[in-house]
Amino acid sequence: MSDKIIRIGTRDSELALWQAHTVEKKLNDLGYKTQIIAVKSQGDILLDKPLYELGITGIFTKTLDIAMINGEIDIAVHSMKDVPTALPKGIVQAAVLERANSLDILVHKGNLDFLNESATIATGSLRRQAQWLNKYPNHKVVDLRGNVNTRMQKLNDSDWSGAVFAAAGLERINLKPGNYINLDWMIPAPAQGAMVVVAMEKDNFSLDALTQLNDIETEIVTYIERQFLRTLEGGCTAPIGALVQYNEEEDTLHFQGALFSLDGKVKMEIDKTVPIEEWKKLGFNMAKEILENGGAELMKTIKESLKK
Repeated sequence: MSDKIIRIGTRDSELALWQAHTVEKKLNDLGYKTQIIAVKSQGDILLDKPLYELGITGIFTKTLDIAMINGEIDIAVHSMKDVPTALPKGIVQAAVLERANSLDILVHKGNLDFLNESATIATGSLRRQAQWLNKYPNHKVVDLRGNVNTRMQKLNDSDWSGAVFAAAGLERINLKPGNYINLDWMIPAPAQGAMVVVAMEKDNFSLDALTQLNDIETEIVTYIERQFLRTLEGGCTAPIGALVQYNEEEDTLHFQGALFSLDGKVKMEIDKTVPIEEWKKLGFNMAKEILENGGAELMKTIKESLKK
């Protein structure tokens, strides 16, 4: 084994560091030497603006991309749902780790009466906001930003009835409280619950190391979900959910995807089970079906609304 040290870039939030340490341990177990380098991202610094107002996808990954291109780090670890579907030139997806819990959960104040009344729910995600309003049209949704610790604190300090989180994020750093409910009706963000490691395309040493961490099933299902997202979005933010599950017994893939209007009133959903052989174009085909049945007009409306 070479003496080369693989420098692992990460955001400096507790969750991001947990993810980086997880990758570090896996590489160390294979005999590689590593060093963790924490970098602050613009997404963490600009907490006063909703993410979609900042006008770029991948705000949490951009700082690490620059550090990698500048040679300050060798690899970067991300929550896969935060990574833009098109990676910067020269950077490649090197490993997708086995997926954790993909569900969204509602953390509440201990009493669920508000579900049948008027209430205020917090989330910084357009996807969660649209799906919540689709199910609870008499509720109000407010913006919630920051890392998971900050968001949990804001919920505790507020008069909101609850806030929506990704289960995986809270589980990873033992922040999941007792007072939560699984939102199994909410379609998660494409690749939610999965971690991805990226590297420079010419860095064969890091690429060889990371290949050994790749989980093929997670790689395939997240590829399909992200292909669906990329085909629908065309680079703009929109309320899109997708989840693909592999059925080993039948060798099939179950695809669930949806596009919502910002206010949640319009929901375009697709739900199909197909043989595993169809995986390569599945996300694309499912997105095309939505686009051809009114999705293209809805995406246009969403883009125009977000420009205002």
